[in-house]
Amino acid sequence: MKTSVIDRLQEHGIKPSLQRIAIMKYLMGNYTHPTADIIFNKLYPSIPTLSKTTVYNTLKLLAQQGAITEITIDEKNVRYDADISPHAHFRCKHCGSVFDLPVKNLASIAAKNIQGFVVTDAQLYCKGYCKKCKTKAPGLC
Repeated sequence: MKTSVIDRLQEHGIKPSLQRIAIMKYLMGNYTHPTADIIFNKLYPSIPTLSKTTVYNTLKLLAQQGAITEITIDEKNVRYDADISPHAHFRCKHCGSVFDLPVKNLASIAAKNIQGFVVTDAQLYCKGYCKKCKTKAPGLC
């Protein structure tokens, strides 16, 4: 059963507001791993009172409470993902798109103590060329 936007916010101790609901709804409906600026530009036309500061602060709160994941695979921008299940990410070096990659053992790695360390978060990033761009990659084809 899919979790509603308001339920997701409340499950993570976040009080729903018009802006928080709109941002979370956008993230839960778009699997493109958007940046804060992309989210702002998509939502501003329908919420003209929305500010970039509100978007950044809301994303920070959502990430701190575990409702979303911050992705730092892109050297220039932080991206955001509403899929909080353990999985890896792949970034295309040509087009810059970020894709989800299922990884079997990521959850088990994150759930264990490894050599005396307490793992609280595990992220795996892969970079290369996506299906559309692989023919444009130098020396690959």
